[in-house]
Amino acid sequence: MSPVIGLILAYLIGSVPFAYLIGRLFGHVDLRRVGSGNLGATNLARQMGWPFFFLVFALDAAKGALPVMLLPSPGDLAQHQMWQIALGVAAIIGHTRPIFLLGHGGGKGVATAAGVFYGLLPHQTVDVLVIFGLVVLITKYVSLGSLTASGILPIMVLIGRGATPVFWFSLFIALFIGFTHRKNIQRLRKGKEPRIDRSPPKPEEEKEPVGSGPPEPPKSEAGDV
Repeated sequence: MSPVIGLILAYLIGSVPFAYLIGRLFGHVDLRRVGSGNLGATNLARQMGWPFFFLVFALDAAKGALPVMLLPSPGDLAQHQMWQIALGVAAIIGHTRPIFLLGHGGGKGVATAAGVFYGLLPHQTVDVLVIFGLVVLITKYVSLGSLTASGILPIMVLIGRGATPVFWFSLFIALFIGFTHRKNIQRLRKGKEPRIDRSPPKPEEEKEPVGSGPPEPPKSEAGDV
Protein backbone atom coordinates (compact mmCIF):
# COMPACT_ATOMS: atom_id res chain seq x y z
CA MET A 1 0.00 0.00 0.00
CA SER A 2 1.24 3.49 -0.85
CA PRO A 3 1.97 5.64 2.20
CA VAL A 4 -0.12 8.40 0.62
CA ILE A 5 -3.10 6.05 0.48
CA GLY A 6 -2.39 5.22 4.12
CA LEU A 7 -2.62 8.91 5.02
CA ILE A 8 -5.93 9.22 3.19
CA LEU A 9 -7.28 6.16 4.98
CA ALA A 10 -6.12 7.54 8.35
CA TYR A 11 -7.95 10.80 7.63
CA LEU A 12 -11.12 8.94 6.61
CA ILE A 13 -10.97 6.78 9.74
CA GLY A 14 -10.53 9.88 11.86
CA SER A 15 -13.48 11.50 10.11
CA VAL A 16 -16.02 8.95 11.33
CA PRO A 17 -18.16 11.14 13.69
CA PHE A 18 -19.01 8.59 16.36
CA ALA A 19 -20.44 11.16 18.80
CA TYR A 20 -22.70 12.58 16.09
CA LEU A 21 -23.86 9.13 14.92
CA ILE A 22 -24.57 7.84 18.43
CA GLY A 23 -26.39 11.06 19.32
CA ARG A 24 -28.57 10.74 16.23
CA LEU A 25 -29.21 7.01 16.53
CA PHE A 26 -29.82 6.68 20.26
CA GLY A 27 -30.76 10.18 21.42
CA HIS A 28 -32.32 11.73 18.29
CA VAL A 29 -30.19 14.80 18.89
CA ASP A 30 -27.78 16.72 16.67
CA LEU A 31 -24.82 17.48 18.93
CA ARG A 32 -23.84 20.38 16.70
CA ARG A 33 -26.96 22.22 17.86
CA VAL A 34 -26.98 21.52 21.60
CA GLY A 35 -24.65 22.20 24.49
CA SER A 36 -21.23 23.22 23.26
CA GLY A 37 -21.94 22.19 19.67
CA ASN A 38 -18.85 19.99 19.89
CA LEU A 39 -18.79 16.44 18.53
CA GLY A 40 -16.96 15.02 21.51
CA ALA A 41 -17.58 12.58 24.33
CA THR A 42 -18.31 15.27 26.93
CA ASN A 43 -21.00 17.06 24.96
CA LEU A 44 -22.67 13.73 24.20
CA ALA A 45 -22.50 12.76 27.88
CA ARG A 46 -24.19 15.99 28.91
CA GLN A 47 -27.08 15.25 26.57
CA MET A 48 -27.45 11.48 27.01
CA GLY A 49 -25.65 10.48 30.21
CA TRP A 50 -22.08 9.81 31.25
CA PRO A 51 -21.91 6.13 30.25
CA PHE A 52 -21.86 7.42 26.68
CA PHE A 53 -18.70 9.38 27.51
CA PHE A 54 -16.69 6.18 27.91
CA LEU A 55 -18.17 4.63 24.77
CA VAL A 56 -17.40 7.59 22.53
CA PHE A 57 -14.01 8.25 24.14
CA ALA A 58 -12.99 4.65 23.40
CA LEU A 59 -14.27 4.83 19.81
CA ASP A 60 -12.57 8.17 19.14
CA ALA A 61 -9.34 6.86 20.67
CA ALA A 62 -9.52 3.82 18.40
CA LYS A 63 -9.67 6.19 15.41
CA GLY A 64 -6.21 7.41 16.37
CA ALA A 65 -4.68 4.13 17.50
CA LEU A 66 -5.66 1.87 14.61
CA PRO A 67 -4.05 3.88 11.77
CA VAL A 68 -0.80 4.22 13.73
CA MET A 69 -0.66 0.55 14.67
CA LEU A 70 -2.03 -1.12 11.53
CA LEU A 71 -1.38 1.03 8.46
CA PRO A 72 1.99 0.60 6.69
CA SER A 73 4.90 2.82 7.72
CA PRO A 74 7.84 2.22 5.32
CA GLY A 75 11.52 2.88 5.80
CA ASP A 76 13.98 2.38 8.63
CA LEU A 77 13.10 2.91 12.29
CA ALA A 78 13.33 6.70 12.09
CA GLN A 79 11.26 6.90 8.90
CA HIS A 80 8.79 4.40 10.30
CA GLN A 81 8.22 6.61 13.34
CA MET A 82 7.78 9.73 11.22
CA TRP A 83 5.18 7.96 9.07
CA GLN A 84 3.38 6.85 12.23
CA ILE A 85 3.28 10.45 13.40
CA ALA A 86 1.98 11.55 10.00
CA LEU A 87 -0.76 8.92 10.15
CA GLY A 88 -1.69 10.14 13.62
CA VAL A 89 -1.86 13.75 12.45
CA ALA A 90 -4.13 12.70 9.57
CA ALA A 91 -6.48 10.91 11.98
CA ILE A 92 -6.61 13.92 14.34
CA ILE A 93 -7.35 16.27 11.44
CA GLY A 94 -10.13 13.92 10.36
CA HIS A 95 -11.64 14.06 13.84
CA THR A 96 -11.51 17.84 14.09
CA ARG A 97 -12.56 18.45 10.46
CA PRO A 98 -14.52 15.36 9.39
CA ILE A 99 -15.11 15.09 5.67
CA PHE A 100 -18.31 13.10 6.21
CA LEU A 101 -19.93 16.19 7.75
CA LEU A 102 -18.39 18.51 5.14
CA GLY A 103 -16.50 20.36 7.86
CA HIS A 104 -19.71 21.26 9.77
CA GLY A 105 -18.73 19.80 13.12
CA GLY A 106 -15.86 18.05 14.80
CA GLY A 107 -14.24 17.35 18.13
CA LYS A 108 -11.29 18.91 19.93
CA GLY A 109 -9.00 15.96 19.31
CA VAL A 110 -8.19 14.83 22.85
CA ALA A 111 -9.49 11.26 22.64
CA THR A 112 -8.16 10.69 19.12
CA ALA A 113 -4.76 12.10 20.12
CA ALA A 114 -4.77 9.75 23.12
CA GLY A 115 -5.28 6.86 20.72
CA VAL A 116 -2.44 8.07 18.49
CA PHE A 117 -0.04 8.22 21.42
CA TYR A 118 -1.20 4.82 22.64
CA GLY A 119 0.00 3.49 19.29
CA LEU A 120 3.32 5.31 19.74
CA LEU A 121 3.90 5.16 23.50
CA PRO A 122 1.43 2.76 25.13
CA HIS A 123 2.89 2.77 28.64
CA GLN A 124 3.28 6.55 28.95
CA THR A 125 -0.16 7.08 27.44
CA VAL A 126 -1.79 4.80 30.00
CA ASP A 127 -0.03 6.75 32.77
CA VAL A 128 -1.29 10.03 31.30
CA LEU A 129 -4.85 8.68 31.02
CA VAL A 130 -4.71 7.76 34.71
CA ILE A 131 -3.65 11.34 35.48
CA PHE A 132 -6.49 12.61 33.29
CA GLY A 133 -8.99 10.48 35.20
CA LEU A 134 -7.67 11.58 38.60
CA VAL A 135 -7.80 15.27 37.71
CA VAL A 136 -11.37 14.94 36.43
CA LEU A 137 -12.39 12.90 39.47
CA ILE A 138 -10.92 15.44 41.90
CA THR A 139 -11.83 18.71 40.16
CA LYS A 140 -14.91 17.63 38.16
CA TYR A 141 -13.53 19.50 35.13
CA VAL A 142 -12.99 17.43 31.98
CA SER A 143 -11.23 20.32 30.27
CA LEU A 144 -8.72 20.65 33.11
CA GLY A 145 -8.02 16.93 32.92
CA SER A 146 -7.41 17.21 29.17
CA LEU A 147 -5.11 20.20 29.55
CA THR A 148 -3.17 18.65 32.43
CA ALA A 149 -2.67 15.29 30.71
CA SER A 150 -1.61 16.84 27.39
CA GLY A 151 0.84 19.11 29.20
CA ILE A 152 2.42 16.32 31.24
CA LEU A 153 2.94 13.92 28.33
CA PRO A 154 5.77 15.90 26.63
CA ILE A 155 7.60 16.08 29.97
CA MET A 156 7.32 12.32 30.42
CA VAL A 157 8.51 11.69 26.86
CA LEU A 158 11.45 14.09 27.23
CA ILE A 159 12.56 12.47 30.49
CA GLY A 160 12.11 8.92 29.24
CA ARG A 161 13.23 9.17 25.61
CA GLY A 162 14.85 12.56 25.07
CA ALA A 163 14.12 15.10 22.35
CA THR A 164 12.91 12.56 19.79
CA PRO A 165 10.37 13.32 17.02
CA VAL A 166 7.67 11.87 19.29
CA PHE A 167 8.58 14.46 21.94
CA TRP A 168 8.19 17.34 19.49
CA PHE A 169 4.95 15.82 18.27
CA SER A 170 3.62 15.54 21.83
CA LEU A 171 4.62 19.14 22.48
CA PHE A 172 2.81 20.26 19.34
CA ILE A 173 -0.31 18.33 20.36
CA ALA A 174 -0.19 19.87 23.84
CA LEU A 175 -0.14 23.34 22.26
CA PHE A 176 -2.89 22.31 19.83
CA ILE A 177 -5.13 21.08 22.65
CA GLY A 178 -4.42 24.27 24.56
CA PHE A 179 -5.57 26.22 21.50
CA THR A 180 -8.76 24.20 21.05
CA HIS A 181 -9.50 24.68 24.77
CA ARG A 182 -8.72 28.40 24.85
CA LYS A 183 -12.30 29.33 25.80
CA ASN A 184 -12.32 26.64 28.47
CA ILE A 185 -9.14 28.16 29.92
CA GLN A 186 -10.83 31.54 30.09
CA ARG A 187 -13.84 30.07 31.87
CA LEU A 188 -11.63 28.12 34.26
CA ARG A 189 -9.89 31.35 35.24
CA LYS A 190 -13.27 33.01 35.81
CA GLY A 191 -14.75 30.04 37.67
CA LYS A 192 -17.46 29.58 35.02
CA GLU A 193 -16.40 26.26 33.49
CA PRO A 194 -19.16 23.57 33.64
CA ARG A 195 -18.41 20.66 35.97
CA ILE A 196 -19.26 17.03 35.26
CA ASP A 197 -21.57 16.90 38.30
CA ARG A 198 -23.74 19.59 36.78
CA SER A 199 -27.10 18.32 35.54
CA PRO A 200 -27.04 17.90 31.76
CA PRO A 201 -29.71 19.60 29.62
CA LYS A 202 -32.39 17.42 28.13
CA PRO A 203 -31.93 16.41 24.47
CA GLU A 204 -35.02 18.35 23.41
CA GLU A 205 -33.43 21.61 24.54
CA GLU A 206 -31.91 22.25 21.14
CA LYS A 207 -30.85 25.67 20.06
CA GLU A 208 -32.95 25.54 16.93
CA PRO A 209 -34.91 22.97 14.93
CA VAL A 210 -32.70 20.58 13.05
CA GLY A 211 -32.75 21.50 9.38
CA SER A 212 -30.97 20.53 6.22
CA GLY A 213 -28.54 23.43 6.25
CA PRO A 214 -25.27 23.64 8.18
CA PRO A 215 -25.60 24.50 11.87
CA GLU A 216 -24.78 27.92 13.20
CA PRO A 217 -21.61 28.13 15.31
CA PRO A 218 -22.42 27.59 18.98
CA LYS A 219 -22.25 30.58 21.27
CA SER A 220 -20.44 28.71 24.02
CA GLU A 221 -18.31 25.64 24.48
CA ALA A 222 -18.18 23.11 27.29
CA GLY A 223 -15.11 21.25 28.41
CA ASP A 224 -15.24 18.61 25.67
CA VAL A 225 -12.73 16.05 24.53
